[in-house]
Amino acid sequence: MFKKVLIANRGEIALRVIRACKDLGIQTVAVHSEVDKDSMHVKLADQSICIGPGPAIESYLNIPNIISAATISGCDAIHPGYGFLSENTYFADVCESCGLKFIGPSKESIQKMGDKIEARKLMIKSGINVVPGTTEPISLDDPELNKIAEKIGYPIIIKAAMGGGGRGMRTVPSRESLQTAVSTAKTEAKAAFGDDKVYLEKLIEAPRHIEFQIAADKDGNTCYFPERDCSIQRRHQKLVEESPSPFVDSTLRKKMGKQAVKAAKAVKYCTVGTIEFLVDAKSNFYFLEMNTRIQVEHPITEIVSGVDLVKLQIRLAAGEELKLDSDKIEICGHAIECRINAEDPDKDFMPSPGRITGLIMPGGPGVRVDTHIYEGYLIPSFYDSLIMKLIAYGYNRKEAISRMERALSEFKVTGIKTTVPLHQKIQKNDYFRKGDFQTDFILKHIYGNV
Repeated sequence: MFKKVLIANRGEIALRVIRACKDLGIQTVAVHSEVDKDSMHVKLADQSICIGPGPAIESYLNIPNIISAATISGCDAIHPGYGFLSENTYFADVCESCGLKFIGPSKESIQKMGDKIEARKLMIKSGINVVPGTTEPISLDDPELNKIAEKIGYPIIIKAAMGGGGRGMRTVPSRESLQTAVSTAKTEAKAAFGDDKVYLEKLIEAPRHIEFQIAADKDGNTCYFPERDCSIQRRHQKLVEESPSPFVDSTLRKKMGKQAVKAAKAVKYCTVGTIEFLVDAKSNFYFLEMNTRIQVEHPITEIVSGVDLVKLQIRLAAGEELKLDSDKIEICGHAIECRINAEDPDKDFMPSPGRITGLIMPGGPGVRVDTHIYEGYLIPSFYDSLIMKLIAYGYNRKEAISRMERALSEFKVTGIKTTVPLHQKIQKNDYFRKGDFQTDFILKHIYGNV
């Protein structure tokens, strides 16, 4: 097992990793930017090192500074959390070349699944269901572009090959808007990911977004966990996740889980990760992408499975054998997670950084709070606006929703705006309560102009 781990991240995920390390008896080193010097992860780590100014490119994305911090502090491993450098092949390679274990998959696995076009090719070759579409980048100069789109069949969606989070993505209802949409998507992809490659897919209208947590060891032993339903989204960004899905039955769960394991084995995956699918109204499912890291929404899987995924991730990185069997992982109750962001819902969700002048945290039976904020904490303007993951769980879905409503009503914060009012509307919505929702839920049932 590792003796000392550097966490190359910030906020609640850095805090989550610190806690897992402490449970395992591992010392921790927190890195932080100048503006994050008072963050909770800095306060609770065994050691902390400043790695640069506020902008992420000068701190949390500064690979030489992070490697130097790990070296001078005597670390033997680096945990990247999610975001930032967690799916960066160069960073994974540099860690290994410097004698530091990267707590994540191999650079080869990251590379194969990071390029969505190459991932599609590999999945097709491995017999995995994929959404109909192209397996090569598309170009505005291609005289066959219109024919290719028509063969797939409108409506289609343009996606960035190296992207995620809805950036470099455009829906195309008809031929008339194809050229403009491709141009816009390529420009956005280049700005966001440094690569303007895009491809076409058939638009699966109003699908469910269902994902499977998987884990694998160095010998190829692989298992899947109960699914997460991540269909409640705003502009392709997940808002609410739950496990198990109110839509998936035991037969579909097993079919999708087996394909998730097959996808992981296709890239010789070793660590925890997530295989994401789109599922239509007839229960046809299609591979969407693989996230080669711990997910934001991992707590709900931890609750319903009873497995600490971050501790498991660290153990697998240390070379331990996976001793879990998919068929023996039972679903215990129901869990829901709301992502609470420092944003103003009344001003088109504009980020709301600032100092927290007052704070009351929710609690009680069936409530878990993953956060790094506290009264007096100054939320910086440089980073993602996620400030809390509020998780409620119960014997069944009805009890989980009831507890989430209670938790949302108890949470009080002054000095900033949050997305709590939006989450309260979601929890009270009749369609949500019935489990009758797809990825267009927010557009149809909450904010028609979002």
